[in-house]
Amino acid sequence: MAETARPTHPLSPAEAWRFTADHAQRTTFFFDFDGVLSPVTDDPDASQPVESVLGVLEQLAGKVSRVAIVSARPVSFLRSRFASLSHVDLYGLYGLEVWHEGEVVTEPAALPWVPAMADLAERARTELPDAILVEYKRLSVALHYRTAPQLAGTVDAWAHEQAERLGLKTQGGRMVAELKPPVDQDKGMVISEGVKAADCAWYFGDDMSDIKAFDALRAREAVEPDFFGMCVAVANPETGAEVSSAADLTLASPQAVAEFIADGMRSF
Repeated sequence: MAETARPTHPLSPAEAWRFTADHAQRTTFFFDFDGVLSPVTDDPDASQPVESVLGVLEQLAGKVSRVAIVSARPVSFLRSRFASLSHVDLYGLYGLEVWHEGEVVTEPAALPWVPAMADLAERARTELPDAILVEYKRLSVALHYRTAPQLAGTVDAWAHEQAERLGLKTQGGRMVAELKPPVDQDKGMVISEGVKAADCAWYFGDDMSDIKAFDALRAREAVEPDFFGMCVAVANPETGAEVSSAADLTLASPQAVAEFIADGMRSF
């Protein structure tokens, strides 16, 4: 049976799944965690993948070349949520940490920043209003203002002040400002590297940092005529239309993501 030609954008989900099924052995699926596999929660520690996700991802991993989760969360957190998955790679902290084949690899250039991040987390707890949830991630500090959106300006100003003082990078997100080491790593770079040997790749995201991953798939298509990338957004009121407008397809929720994957696998 002849393989399908690379679809052109815009396209239907059915066309995308047909191409994916024909190239399954050289296809990679990438997923963000928060807002894509799990609903976003006021308390980040309370986030759990939707009930059907674990089985769907394990089944998908048995059909395609690779499945990976690419998240701002640390690998330790992702492992606690996906410990039962034996064939899913985990990229934590925008790719500064990688869990692959039973081993965690940390970007060496980021390791010297661990003490500074610990100090920064303590400073944030002292200097910012109590309503701000400070999430220390070893190699980054996230400042959540979901329960106090009126403090967004205060948090952003404080984050930029600390970034200038310490030479850090800032990353905005859904009701969060994050401070990271000045190491050249983001989701787009993870995807660019991850698709070099692929004929097909999907990325599911919901936040501004995921647009870089979408851009990486578009860039690969531009230089490799036989490569096909599918960008899927998950709708939310906090990023408005910006993420959806950068995607090929928008799904309504993490539950819809799980159902979409389960339905799509019937094409294989």
